[in-house]
Amino acid sequence: MDYEKDFDKSSINKVDPKTAKKTVFATGIGNAMEWFDFGLYSYLAVILGQNFFSSVENDQLKTIFTFATLAIAFLLRPVGGIIFGMIGDKYGRKVVLTTTIIMMAFSTLLIGLLPTYDQIGIWAPILLLLGRVLQGFSTGGEYAGAMVYIAESSPDRKRNTLGSGLEVGTLSGYIAAVAVTGLLFFVLSEEQMNLWGWRIPFILGLFLGVFGLYLRRKLEESPVYENELADRPKRDNIGFFTIIRFYYKDIIVCFVAVAFFNITNYMITSYLPSYLQEIVGLSNTTESVLITFVMIVMIPLALMFGRIADRIGEKKVFLIGLIGISITSLLAFYLFQSNSLILIVIGLLMLGVFLSTYEGTMPGSLPTMFFSHIRYRTLAIVFNVSVSIFGGTTPFVASSLVAATGNPLAPAYYLIIISIIGIVIISLLHISTASKSLKGSYPNVETEEEVTYYIKNPQKALWWTKEK
Repeated sequence: MDYEKDFDKSSINKVDPKTAKKTVFATGIGNAMEWFDFGLYSYLAVILGQNFFSSVENDQLKTIFTFATLAIAFLLRPVGGIIFGMIGDKYGRKVVLTTTIIMMAFSTLLIGLLPTYDQIGIWAPILLLLGRVLQGFSTGGEYAGAMVYIAESSPDRKRNTLGSGLEVGTLSGYIAAVAVTGLLFFVLSEEQMNLWGWRIPFILGLFLGVFGLYLRRKLEESPVYENELADRPKRDNIGFFTIIRFYYKDIIVCFVAVAFFNITNYMITSYLPSYLQEIVGLSNTTESVLITFVMIVMIPLALMFGRIADRIGEKKVFLIGLIGISITSLLAFYLFQSNSLILIVIGLLMLGVFLSTYEGTMPGSLPTMFFSHIRYRTLAIVFNVSVSIFGGTTPFVASSLVAATGNPLAPAYYLIIISIIGIVIISLLHISTASKSLKGSYPNVETEEEVTYYIKNPQKALWWTKEK
């Protein structure tokens, strides 16, 4: 296809900002569903360990086995990414997003209904693993699909601003998980919580999934995908090895970005709840309140960094986060060892502020690294392979490091190492795409002034043709 020859006013995608915001809300609900489930699993890890690994005598090993189940389930995410990514590129983004939210809701409900080890023996942890595997498989297409859909439905100049709304769903899901579990810990006795109370939030997750499905069924296909239909058939059969051959630099950047984003994310949202209970010695209620407070603070910060990324470029915001994590991680974990709640909160805020830089930029930036006809499948595979290797294993690695070394600061060194690697890769290989049209696509605009600008300056609209 000769993009320059065919470029005219009709090629430019006119996007309604109100419709784009509805798109963010509908996709964000699904993301909230995903992370509500993961939040529950993390915050209830100790209780889940007692119910599904009761044959293990050591309490710390029970928690490690519980996190290991979470990590193993992540191995199915790349498989889900491959299958759903191919479907998304060939048949559309909407069909995948509708399917994945049904699967996530079902897997969450399943965990809430499972019998325990004392009831059915070894089958209990096996069924728990199967529930996590189903969740991992469905999320393999969920998050990548949500990122792609928002990026393709947003005005180019507001892509990071609107994309950050997806992470509001992530944080809201975690906040809801903390709020529900915290309320249950407050209302129910420890015995009631261990026996049956832990099931309630998993069962409630079904209703969030049904609401998300209702919203997603009303979505239209992304304008970028629809405008690519005429040229897509002859390019659908491009193999992944061909993609690696031509776009290996973009794949490396994406892989590393996903790694440092998710290691930091899972360290704070999945590992620290158990760390603050078992290592620091905080109560369930205190830990829940602190984590909830930090996540509430992170919501406006993520939105702010999304807007900043649209103005100065996501590369600079990436580096702010990476340098910040490198400098403050050790201090934050040192503060966790104090007996002062104020110092512990300061440590959590240090990590939360710099995680917010990733929350505000990743959803809008990762899809821009790949061309339209390969965007979904490539992002889904790279994202999920990286998450499986690094993100999903973070709680397991962090808890194992503490157990093996006896050093409560060990997780901080893990954060520092991955952040330094991120600084090197982002500095050398990444090119900022903020406010630019998506690779392989004509611009998404919201005003006639922007249309006129691109008609007069087609080289600005088709900047990516030099990278083909």
